[in-house]
Amino acid sequence: MTRSAPHLRDRQPLRSPDAMCTIGDAALALGVEPHVLRFWESRFSQITPVKRAGGRRYYRQQDLDLLHRIRSLLYEEGYTIKGVQRLLDEETASGRLVTSLPRPVGMAAAGDPAAEVPADAERRDDIVATLEDLREALAQLREALQVS
Repeated sequence: MTRSAPHLRDRQPLRSPDAMCTIGDAALALGVEPHVLRFWESRFSQITPVKRAGGRRYYRQQDLDLLHRIRSLLYEEGYTIKGVQRLLDEETASGRLVTSLPRPVGMAAAGDPAAEVPADAERRDDIVATLEDLREALAQLREALQVS
């Protein structure tokens, strides 16, 4: 019988909220995989974790706030990568980069197990999955056409 490692969302961070955290802890707090954070770092110049010897990333609270905002814009608000880039670039240019979104009164914090997932978010997840399948099919078609 093989045993699988627990998913990141099943673990809890070990550090205090004020401490700098590793990419694994940041990924855990955001509910994404570490490679997603590395990808976002390549796409959003505003993400600037401290890098130590060997390239280890350490995220400050302001980095985590920005990452939470990017995650919210992408996954909850339905923005594209380019849309979020444009929004952050405009805010940076105007000198008013907002790293966190205001939370409506009575809404649980991100990552709180008591937070309810709205039905629209489930529908949006289905739409995103369908679009990802279509993108993959188009990429396969493009590759087949290039071979011909």
